[in-house]
Amino acid sequence: MPKMVLLAQYLSINANVLNTFTKKAELTVEVEDKDVTNYASLGWKEVIGGLKSGEIGCEFLQDFAATQLDAIMWPLLGTVVPFEVRADQGAVSTSNPKYTGSILIKGWNPLTGSVGDEATVSVSFPTSGAVARATV
Repeated sequence: MPKMVLLAQYLSINANVLNTFTKKAELTVEVEDKDVTNYASLGWKEVIGGLKSGEIGCEFLQDFAATQLDAIMWPLLGTVVPFEVRADQGAVSTSNPKYTGSILIKGWNPLTGSVGDEATVSVSFPTSGAVARATV
C-alpha cells in the first residue's frame, strides 16, 4: 500500500503561490443527501445526491511586510478568486493531481493568538462553482 507524507504542499490563491506561508491546506468536497424515501422503499431510507459544495481550510504563518501574506489577502476580502491545490509542489501528474476552482474570500483573521504564540491565520473559504481534478 502506498504511503505519503505531505512535505511540500502547493497552494495558489488568485495566482499567488502561498507555499512559504502555508502550514496546512485542506480541500473538502461533499454532496448533499436528499431523502427520496417512499412507501415502495419497504421501510428502508433511500437517498440521492443533491448539490455539491466544497471548502478550503488553511493555516498560514502571518507576514505583514509589504507584498507578503496580509497585503495579498486583505484586498481579496469579499471577492471570488481562483485557487489551485496539490499534494506536492512538483509537476502535475497522475500521482500529483491538481484541484482547481474558485473560492469566496469571506473572511480574514489577520491577528490571532496569545502571548508567545507564533502569528498564524486559520481560515476557511467556500468554493464557488465546480471543483475540477486534473492530472496533466
